Amino acid sequence: MSNALQFNTQDGGKSVALTFDDGPDPRWTPQVLALLAQHHAKATFCQIGPHAQRYPYLTKSVVAAGHRLCDHSVHHNEQQSSMPLDYNIHEIADAQQEIANAAGPGAKLWYYRAPGGDFKPVIRNIAAQHGLRPIGWSDDSNDWKRPGVANILDNINRNLHPGSIVLMHDGGGDRSQTVAALAKLLDQLDAQGYTYTFPAR
Repeated sequence: MSNALQFNTQDGGKSVALTFDDGPDPRWTPQVLALLAQHHAKATFCQIGPHAQRYPYLTKSVVAAGHRLCDHSVHHNEQQSSMPLDYNIHEIADAQQEIANAAGPGAKLWYYRAPGGDFKPVIRNIAAQHGLRPIGWSDDSNDWKRPGVANILDNINRNLHPGSIVLMHDGGGDRSQTVAALAKLLDQLDAQGYTYTFPAR
């Protein structure tokens, strides 16, 4: 498994990889899943281990709908790399186990996304040793700041291009703006002829 940070989509061409961090959340994740289903769109969900453990039915729903799972740590510590090695292994490996347990037998975790993009070599190495490809993003919606639906769309469209990995959130707070922006974004991407794929491994 490569420890290089992945910024490309699996399929190339006019494809986009939608990614959602900080879930699963019982209020917002089902709304995101419903919108994706309406558009036959696939996405990657970067889940916090204890959230998956708390809401395993949501993690199972993600897998059942054909989306991919990504490890997003145990505690979402954005200074993770400044901590001892044992702590970093725990954050990555224990979350991987929690999410896998929630997802059920045979479900695969594909990626690791470090909280806050803290992708120091030590973090990428641990992820790769656990069979997880480190994934970044090329297109930050900044939806976590709740800047308004129009601003979320503007943030995405500023860098949108074939092969974009788009960062959004289905957990970590009130995501009503994200859900509203996603509905508009999916309409737009459909109209522009984009296809939906996953980050490359």
